[in-house]
Amino acid sequence: MSSKLIPSDPDHVMVIRNVTPNIATFSVPFSRFGKVKIGGRGTLVKLTSGGLAIFSPVALTKATQAKVMEMGGDVRYIVALDYEHHIFISEWKKEYPSAKIIGPEGLPEKRAKQTDDPKINDDEFAVVFKKENKREIKIDPDFDADFDYEYVDGHANLEIVFFYKPEQVLIQADLLFNLPPTEQYSKVPESELPADGAVGKLFACVQNPRGDTKWLQRFNWYLLAKNRESFNDSMAQIAKWDFHTMIPCHGDVLEGDGKEVFMKVFDWHLQGHK
Repeated sequence: MSSKLIPSDPDHVMVIRNVTPNIATFSVPFSRFGKVKIGGRGTLVKLTSGGLAIFSPVALTKATQAKVMEMGGDVRYIVALDYEHHIFISEWKKEYPSAKIIGPEGLPEKRAKQTDDPKINDDEFAVVFKKENKREIKIDPDFDADFDYEYVDGHANLEIVFFYKPEQVLIQADLLFNLPPTEQYSKVPESELPADGAVGKLFACVQNPRGDTKWLQRFNWYLLAKNRESFNDSMAQIAKWDFHTMIPCHGDVLEGDGKEVFMKVFDWHLQGHK
């Protein structure tokens, strides 16, 4: 049940900040199995047309709504970045009914089956990314004017990666973690922090893209890439984009050196593509 994954008072622990003039992030604590701290993050982008796109939406609270209004209030797109990041789509769609929902293949069917979860409705998806025609898919003229995107169908979670061209920012969910999730846990009282067990410490060490990344590269090569040929092709496509900042859903934002870190972490896949 999704309710078990949500802080009891999201606003109390949420960090809201502007990463760039047109991008705001909503960073919250989140732990796998209640033990492995990975954090969670939604990203709100103001398009040059004035509309807003929310990626991997977090809980729609008074604070998040206030930020939406501050940035113009016109939510046009609600994006599930992969097969897992979709829990709060329905409450955003209810508040902004004209917004178009975007996500990967299989997700609409997955949500339709989750009838026992009150947070998840059988919402209609306006755009569904599919492997067969992923490079032919278009969203809307105003969205496409600002974004390039790549459907990484070779990723275990069916990841969709977005490049916001006006400010050279890459937005992704599970393609690359940047642990530990310092910002996402920065407002959690010390008495409420989950204990760092051996598994959590090991995972945080593996999913830290700075320094020696051999174990992270092995994780990606052998576990993350379920279809290595397609995954490699997607990494080559993303490597063409001129981004500087990378916003992941899990862990801290990589500001300024996002492209450098990407090239280092996915070097095996980029070499494998050649």
